[in-house]
Amino acid sequence: MRSILAVDDSASMRKMVAFTLTGAGYQVVEAVDGQDALQKAQAKSFDLVLTDQNMPNLDGLGLTRKLRASERYQSIPILILTTESSDAMKQAGRAAGATGWLVKPFDPNRLIEVIQKVIC
Repeated sequence: MRSILAVDDSASMRKMVAFTLTGAGYQVVEAVDGQDALQKAQAKSFDLVLTDQNMPNLDGLGLTRKLRASERYQSIPILILTTESSDAMKQAGRAAGATGWLVKPFDPNRLIEVIQKVIC
């Protein structure tokens, strides 16, 4: 079973994402912010990381850069799921190494579709 690390400081958003992904057959591990996600990603390998951008301690771009610096996560898809929709933020995401950018609120079917396209 493919495993996904879902990172968001909003408990309700984590639950919605986890519900959507487990319903599609993925194993989901939740993290409350980028720092928590980094610790979990170092302890276990994931097939995909889905992260919010605006979080305390370590934001989504910072998390993406730190994960990409690790050999284990150089080719793992990282999707940023956020309310941020500006082109400048999307470019910053690409520069940090993000695979894709999705805007909240998300369409569950679209989220699954994108994950299926990028997951290794």
